[in-house]
Amino acid sequence: MSLTLPPLTKVTKPQFNFKSKHHFLPILCSSNSQSNPSPFSLVSFLRWVPDWADGVKESRVRDPRPLYTPENWREHRSSRRHLRHLLTSLSSRVILSLIPPVFSLTTFAGFIALYNTAVSLAWLPNSIFPVLKASPLPYQLTAPALALLLVFRTEASYSRFVEGRKVWMKVISGAGELASMVLNLRPKDDWSIRSSLINYIMAFPVALKCHVVNGSDIRADLQNLLEEEDMSILLRSKHRPRCIIEFISQSLNVLHLEEQKRNLMETKISCFHEGIGVCEQIIGLPIPLSYTRLTSRFLVLWHLTLPIILWEDCNWIVVPATFISAASLFCIEEVGVLIEEPFPNLSLDELCKQLHDGIRDIMSVHNLIHRRIHAKMKDLDEREVSDGRLSSL
Repeated sequence: MSLTLPPLTKVTKPQFNFKSKHHFLPILCSSNSQSNPSPFSLVSFLRWVPDWADGVKESRVRDPRPLYTPENWREHRSSRRHLRHLLTSLSSRVILSLIPPVFSLTTFAGFIALYNTAVSLAWLPNSIFPVLKASPLPYQLTAPALALLLVFRTEASYSRFVEGRKVWMKVISGAGELASMVLNLRPKDDWSIRSSLINYIMAFPVALKCHVVNGSDIRADLQNLLEEEDMSILLRSKHRPRCIIEFISQSLNVLHLEEQKRNLMETKISCFHEGIGVCEQIIGLPIPLSYTRLTSRFLVLWHLTLPIILWEDCNWIVVPATFISAASLFCIEEVGVLIEEPFPNLSLDELCKQLHDGIRDIMSVHNLIHRRIHAKMKDLDEREVSDGRLSSL
């Protein structure tokens, strides 16, 4: 039975649905559903594995992140979490995305072990083919440098994650405070304008989320907040968060506001501008690329030479040792790369929904609270009048 290699320009890649949680299954039992499947090719398979791993990772990036509830926190700190995390390893996007580098380095370690075994058993002439082994002293000297490099890389990524989370908390709290100020304006202002203004305020975090998260559908996210004419203007804009800010600013100019209240509201709008600037800075300016490249090259060279360093002491154990070392250290580096772009990892949809629910809840009870406060004031005035009459007697 002969296998024919297809031309490289006509290689077709199998297509899979990445929405399933069991992402490891396609690589174990892959098949082409087309009527004329392309012949098997080692080159096409080696090309497909990294593309498949990247597809899994990118599809999982778009998964919604829920806000934690007390039940989530209870599960998070459960003593069974270690077993649960171990059993769900094959559904982890971090682990699945590392299949190409980890298995490549492990395979290379297997070739080194096979070569050294062949030389040791005189299958290859010793005069021409030496045993590949070296002193472990260079590794002992460079191990602290690799550890510090990984720590600094991950710490720099986490600081970006924290900065992104803080700026979003500032945007959400600023939107909530601005909506509360609009709700408590004097009744003489037109309620339709105030209602539209509140919708614009609720729309801003959604527009900012769609601006910083690739693949977001702003029309679907804002269809219940903006009128069709407003939506058409927004979709024509090149910078949609700033377009929403313009809607808010011009709506405030229409309202009859005191100078002090207007200035206070404009400070909240300045928080929106600051949020846009910080988010765009985080998205547009990654950690210096030389630092990322250095970490990647250091890790690869470290594990390429690891079987040679360990051969004299470990022999064939260099293969599982290389696998464990590569899986551990590359996982740390991969986590740093993933959280370097913080916004897909934040629960932005849930934060926006939480803001909208809070504002709508306040709007629903606003008039009830207003009437209740005025009823209390009226009762207090009547009580003071009655107390004054009794004292005069």
